[in-house]
Amino acid sequence: MRLLVILHESFGANGGIAKFNRDLLTALADWPAVGRLIVLQRDPLPPGTALPARIEMVAGGSKLRLGLAVLRCLLCCPRFDAILCGHLHLLPLAWLARLRFRAPLAAVVHGIDAWQPTGRSLSNALVARLDAVFSVSRLTLERLSAWSGLPGDRGRLLPNCIDLGRFTPGPPDAALAARYGLAGKRVVMTLGRLAAGERYKGVDELLAILPRLRLRHPDLVYLVAGDGPDRARLEAKAGDLGLAEAVVFAGFVAEADKASLYRLADAFVLCGHGEGFGIVLLEAMACGVPVVASLRDGSREAVADGRLGLLADPDDPDSLTAAVETALARPKERPDGLEVFSYPAFAGRVRDLVDDLARHESL
Repeated sequence: MRLLVILHESFGANGGIAKFNRDLLTALADWPAVGRLIVLQRDPLPPGTALPARIEMVAGGSKLRLGLAVLRCLLCCPRFDAILCGHLHLLPLAWLARLRFRAPLAAVVHGIDAWQPTGRSLSNALVARLDAVFSVSRLTLERLSAWSGLPGDRGRLLPNCIDLGRFTPGPPDAALAARYGLAGKRVVMTLGRLAAGERYKGVDELLAILPRLRLRHPDLVYLVAGDGPDRARLEAKAGDLGLAEAVVFAGFVAEADKASLYRLADAFVLCGHGEGFGIVLLEAMACGVPVVASLRDGSREAVADGRLGLLADPDDPDSLTAAVETALARPKERPDGLEVFSYPAFAGRVRDLVDDLARHESL
């Protein structure tokens, strides 16, 4: 099987989508049925970035260079059995490949960027003509279908996955706790990019109920991990609420350090309005931390609609407070059933979906 993948970012990049793309490409590269795997990527690879064997990647470094890479591929590559597109914005380029090679095309969608029309009329028009859509959540698939007219039988679920061997329960790192002033404290944690466009993650809502939580838990500290241009506003808000000493902004956290940071927490909260899935919830649960997800976005699917973690309404302070209180009272242990989101389970889904796609006759 010969596969072409067109995407924005993967190896060497940060964030949930980059991580998903790394897992996707690794699953394809490790699949014996794939004879050739060509990846055309917009973002450059950092120097020294190692790729799995069998991935042939052209990392352009810009939209223009990605377009030129696609054109070269159209001219020089003989054929493909299936094409994967990693973002709706890239659909016009992927569609050219579909026309040239007469191969079935699937797009991968994640979250809020697919919940409404993209603002690019050509990309919007092409969605309904796709041979398949792989979505990380039912919610994203439903919202995409509602505006795009995608036929219901073309949507497939492909949720994020977790490395259960790397994210494991364990004792808190005393030195790390001391670095952030968390020794002897109870800790509620959130991890995510702090950007104005991502205020949907629920940090503001948790800040709003923190005074109420601290009435019952005076030693409670809110650990906000991640960085971005909205951090200054959130720091000022914490100060205005009289919480400057009760909120710790950890800044950017490298992938290698995330598990140790999760283990500092007694509860992890990602309860907002715009998550397509919420891989950080899987990471926290794998480390044994009780979690709170949202009733109002795709994060509820990361906790299996409440079977793996707690759910709350971010618009209802009482609901959110009660859920955090319950999470703080729970023991720190990995929930049964998390294996459904393991990497081997993900790789099996990828292979089944791509095999079905390759067998589909391009329309």
